[in-house]
Amino acid sequence: MLIADWMAKDILTVEEDASLMRVTRIMKEKHIRRLPVMARGQVTGIITDRDVKDASPSKTTSQDIHELYYFLSEMRVKDVMTPDPLFLYGDDSLEKAALVMLENTISGLVVKDRQGGLIGLLSETDVLRGFIHATGIRDNTIQYVFDLPDQPGSVTEVTGMLREYNMRIISILTSFLDAPAGMKRVAIRVTGPEGQPADALSAALAARFTLVHMVQDELANLPKRAAKA
Repeated sequence: MLIADWMAKDILTVEEDASLMRVTRIMKEKHIRRLPVMARGQVTGIITDRDVKDASPSKTTSQDIHELYYFLSEMRVKDVMTPDPLFLYGDDSLEKAALVMLENTISGLVVKDRQGGLIGLLSETDVLRGFIHATGIRDNTIQYVFDLPDQPGSVTEVTGMLREYNMRIISILTSFLDAPAGMKRVAIRVTGPEGQPADALSAALAARFTLVHMVQDELANLPKRAAKA
């Protein structure tokens, strides 16, 4: 998966000399959390809603609303932005972006083309959307998790049996950290003919392979955050 396929492309920017008042208004009106900062046509920084909040006087101070507005109108973006933000290219992989964001404890990345021009922003939400799409969880799938020998052909044996039962393979994910020594943990999502019970297939898989888990996720009533009053 490429970053260019999941990043936000229609993005707003602000200039270094813009006021925090302007940035606050843009973020509130457009419901966005970060803005690339530009100077002379180049990205020089990024400013987030957290940067604005941290730079603003605390509500516990004695300043009245007029003093607060004056402060926000006088403070410049370049005074509080993160300069030289981390970036990746649109043709880098989404997985690489996830790794960079995790290792640097950041929730967004600037995306450039190979000529250095700004082409988008990638957020942690975009990464999650890409991951959800890749797994196929929304496609009414069944997930089988196996511990298989870490050797060529072990996954092929499983997929061969799945095809014997007319199952369509949607995704295959492999990891090693959570598997026993000499094994690999393989999660396979499949769909089958409408109405076909999975019991017979599950029993056959468990008889031949080390079946760790089987689940068909219930997505009809997912937990939702309560609306703000």
